[in-house]
Amino acid sequence: MRDSVGMKTFRTVTVVVLGLFVIVPLYVMVTSALKPLQDVTGQFTWWPTHLTIQPFIDIWKTVPLGTYFLNSLIVSLSASVLSVIVAIFASYAVSRWKFRGRTVFTTTILSTQMFPGVLFLLPLYLIFININQNFGIQLVGTRPGLIITYLTFTLPFSIWMLSGYFDNIPRELDEAAKVDGASALTTLFRVVLPVARPGVVAVLVYSFMTAWGEVLFASVLTTQDSRTLAVGLGEYSTEVNVYWNQIMAASLVVSIPVVVGFLLLQRSFVAGLSAGAVK
Repeated sequence: MRDSVGMKTFRTVTVVVLGLFVIVPLYVMVTSALKPLQDVTGQFTWWPTHLTIQPFIDIWKTVPLGTYFLNSLIVSLSASVLSVIVAIFASYAVSRWKFRGRTVFTTTILSTQMFPGVLFLLPLYLIFININQNFGIQLVGTRPGLIITYLTFTLPFSIWMLSGYFDNIPRELDEAAKVDGASALTTLFRVVLPVARPGVVAVLVYSFMTAWGEVLFASVLTTQDSRTLAVGLGEYSTEVNVYWNQIMAASLVVSIPVVVGFLLLQRSFVAGLSAGAVK
């Protein structure tokens, strides 16, 4: 009895402590976004001297936040949708068919997750430069170049995750569809994908969140016209001052699409992660 009470107390304290690690920074970000500049540059206070929404107004005047928002939306949606489309076909082939090089392909896909993403920055930059010199296709400083870059590290995880999800779907469904005269593509789109919808949603959300918050590649491979929100936040810092209240306000704006999307797709996202992890 004592052990159960002690374990329950330990779990409660652990949850409270971990909750504070999440809630306190979020609280500081929200309150800082509602403070005047002198409150965030002087001595730290837990509550503003007076509440103001001026930082939210100023963020649209200081930097072209609307352009950055549009760039992030286009790049993130394109990368996530393309990642899901390619991963569906690749994962279905890996899960359902045995072909020459299948083991090498799956091992290569999994091994790419072992390396830090920063290792691919210089090779990708050099590849884009060579493509521009040899074929006249400009990828550095453009949204298509950033989309291709994000596919290099969202696609392997998407294929690996969907393959595990497809493996959990009974093959009898495929065999029954084949008996009814359905082709492989018809079976995939009308039989397998409706069952695999939680996994597809999980991959879509993961790819979008990864592309939306990425900073390193976007800071190197973009210019002023193609810059994303995550990189644009740094422009609120000048040689004279750092506009922390505007940075916090812009951070809240940046977080809104991800938070709203996650809340809307939360059930499918959690179900997809759980099902894809258990065989």
